[in-house]
Amino acid sequence: MTKRAAMKRQSRENGILDSREFMEESKVRRLHAPHNERSGWSPHSSNDDREQGYLKTLKPKSEGQTEMMAAIDAHNLVMALGPAGTGKTYLAVAKAVEALEAGKVGRIVLSRPAVEAGESIGFLPGDMEDKLAPYLRPLYDALSDRLSMKRVKALMAEGLIEIAPIGYMRGRTLNNAFIVVDEAQNCTYVQLKMLLTRLGWHSTMVVTGDPQQSDLLPGISGLADISARLEAIDEIAVVRLAERDIVRHPLVASMIGVI
Repeated sequence: MTKRAAMKRQSRENGILDSREFMEESKVRRLHAPHNERSGWSPHSSNDDREQGYLKTLKPKSEGQTEMMAAIDAHNLVMALGPAGTGKTYLAVAKAVEALEAGKVGRIVLSRPAVEAGESIGFLPGDMEDKLAPYLRPLYDALSDRLSMKRVKALMAEGLIEIAPIGYMRGRTLNNAFIVVDEAQNCTYVQLKMLLTRLGWHSTMVVTGDPQQSDLLPGISGLADISARLEAIDEIAVVRLAERDIVRHPLVASMIGVI
C-alpha cells in the first residue's frame, strides 16, 4: 500500500475529511484574479471598459447620409433621391426598425412597385407575399441585417411588419406606422400622389428612388416631378444624395459618373 493510500485510510478512520482527496493543487484554477492583480476584464459593470457591443450602431458614412438620417428624425415625410449605392433603402429600413424597437411606431409598412428591370419572369406561384418576395428582396436584406430572419418572420406573423403592394394601398390610412416606399422611380405621378396621401397620424414615410434609373417608359415616372413640387413645403424634406455619397465598391461611383 502506498503512502498516499495509507493517509487516506487513516483520515477516514479518524472521521477527518481531507480536501486533498478530491483535488490536486496543480489542477486548481481560479476563475478571476484578485482585484489588485486584475489587468483585463472585470465581472463588475463599473470596471467593464470593453468596446464590444451586441447591437449594430447605425452611423452615416457620408454627408448625404448624415443629412438623410437627420431629415428622418425631424420630418414625417422624407423624399430621398440619389444614385445606386448611396444607402437610401438601407438607411430607411434601419430607421424604421429603430423606431419600431424604440416603441415610437406600432408597425412597419414596406411597399415597392413590382416592375421587372428590363425582362419578364412570368407568373409566380404562391400567395401575395410569395409573389412579391423577389421584388422585395432588397428590403428583406436590409431587415435581416438589422434583425435576425427568425425575428423578421415572427414580426411579420404578428403583423408588425407588413408587405403592402402599391396596388392595394388605395383607400388606406396608415396611422402609427413607419412606411418605406422603395424604388419610387418606377411609380407614376398618380401612384406617388396616392401613396403620399396614405400618411396618417403619428407616422413617418420615407420615399426612396433614383430618377435616373426608371424601368418605366420615358416620361412616365413621376418621382422627379413630385419631388420638385414638394421641395417647396418646409415640413417635407427632400434629400438629394450624389456620387460622393456612394458607399459601395469605388468602381460603382466611377461607373455612375460615365454611364
